[in-house]
Amino acid sequence: LKEIVLATDYIQVDETTLPIVNNEKNKTVKGYIWMVRSVMESLVFFHYDQGSRAQKVVLPLLIDFKGGLQVDGYPVYNIYEGKEGVTLLGCWAHARRYFEEALKEDKAKAEYALEQIGLLYAVEREADDKELSYTQRAELRERLSYPIMVAFEKWLYKEIPQVMPKSRIGKAVNYTYHLYHRLTRYHLDGRYRIDNNMAENSIRPLALGRKNYLFCGNHDAAEDAAVIYSLLGTCKALNVNFRDWLEYVLSHIHDYDNDYSKDLAELLPNNWAQNNS
Repeated sequence: LKEIVLATDYIQVDETTLPIVNNEKNKTVKGYIWMVRSVMESLVFFHYDQGSRAQKVVLPLLIDFKGGLQVDGYPVYNIYEGKEGVTLLGCWAHARRYFEEALKEDKAKAEYALEQIGLLYAVEREADDKELSYTQRAELRERLSYPIMVAFEKWLYKEIPQVMPKSRIGKAVNYTYHLYHRLTRYHLDGRYRIDNNMAENSIRPLALGRKNYLFCGNHDAAEDAAVIYSLLGTCKALNVNFRDWLEYVLSHIHDYDNDYSKDLAELLPNNWAQNNS
């Protein structure tokens, strides 16, 4: 599943916390689990590497990837800015949240920024409502979104020296301005999304589960959880009933024992869905 996802040319990547029991310290410690989603193929996999969120994890994970890579503003992804064969894309939903958090501090500036971001989202809704092709969506963005982007960038540049860097409005302005090229590249390709929300939606089941089971007992358990969430996430992304798929796999997996003419990949949710549609 991981190989299939990373062979596609447009992915979204995110990471979230996963508490892990540290038996030496007799307490839970904060670990991280990564999620990679193929946007066009609706395939998902989770990756756990000793609970690390460091660059040493993402580098080998995405070493051979080529295409659109959509992420948030976490600095570990900066290494992909300008990397040959990779188009680094940002997330307007994250930028919008920064300005929403700044509303109580500087209502005028925050409201203006939110209005401009809202206009960009309005273009996306128009494209959705008209059921435009990817080419038509890119043309609509060039005509309507691009002028908004140009004007908003000028406003951000003007505001940077006028806001306190550590204030909420200062953080919002600086975050958006310094990631502006990453944020605006989505308009170049009609397939690209305006935000990383699909990735966050893929992580939501893990966040809900975390409230129930609270932690993973060790690193091995976390790796097992990553496998389960990969399969569950792919079923969810493909609108495949997880229970139906799992029942089929459990009742047929022994058919593959010692039969090298069969490929276990046939049992992946995406292949099962095609064969049972």
